[in-house]
Amino acid sequence: MDQPKVILSLMFFTMAFAFYVVTVLCYIGNWVFKKKWLGQLATTMTYVALFSTSMILVSRGFESGRAPFSNLYESMVLFVWALTVGYLILEYKTKMRIMGAFVMGVALVAMISASMLPYRFKSVEPLNPALQNKWNFLKDILEPFGLQNYAIGWLDFHVFTTFIGYAAFAIAFGLSIMYLIKDSYEKKDKRSTLIDSFPGADMLDELSYRSIAVGFPFLGIGIVSGAVWANAAWGQYWSWDPKETWSLITWFIYAAYLHARVTRGWRGRKAAYLAVVGFIAIIFLYWGVSFVLPGLHAYA
Repeated sequence: MDQPKVILSLMFFTMAFAFYVVTVLCYIGNWVFKKKWLGQLATTMTYVALFSTSMILVSRGFESGRAPFSNLYESMVLFVWALTVGYLILEYKTKMRIMGAFVMGVALVAMISASMLPYRFKSVEPLNPALQNKWNFLKDILEPFGLQNYAIGWLDFHVFTTFIGYAAFAIAFGLSIMYLIKDSYEKKDKRSTLIDSFPGADMLDELSYRSIAVGFPFLGIGIVSGAVWANAAWGQYWSWDPKETWSLITWFIYAAYLHARVTRGWRGRKAAYLAVVGFIAIIFLYWGVSFVLPGLHAYA
């Protein structure tokens, strides 16, 4: 496919990349220099970055004629979009901008990772044969109401819900890193103006837990909806494909986190370490499996 075909989405990606760099620098500046205007600018830039990321997805959809969630590059943009939305909700509820230096830092790393992908991921190519099943039972449900053209594909639903879960876990990861730093300083009775400006350790622990509690059901829905779609597309619900297997492993890690928290009262460092391990598992699930382990999901 000719390069001009994707010129608009790539232009929005370049803009978004620059906006995320400025956003993270503003959040770090607000943290280090304690300037209110830097914090306000950081929040404003986060909204600008979110808009430009939304435009990447919209323009990519027009360029490809399908939902823009079908390869590694597109889904990375979706992950950044969902993470940014989640962070803005978190900031709105807590009124604490300092978390942006860590959480939006994860979004910037994701943008850097997407920018480093080969051009074949960024160009608009025909769908992998494994993704070309058009099954969409929602059309049949909505057709009597004249709304069949608005039915989201089952595969798109599977990807979208999964990445909402990933974004929530990324927020928990950033907050857990902050907790471990804060807790380490408090236990050693050290003083630092930078660390003292963090929210309290208990608050960071609770916010991380709530993020995982939000992300966990979305990951579960993503796994189940993926199995239902796989049965329609490939004739079997589960094939122990590497990505399916690692999805299940990741689900068990976060299930263990929630179980230990609720039944055994895990708090603090144990919970934070498990949240970090869970997100590392997601990174391997998404990048390691995609490039290292062959399988039905190699196209991802």
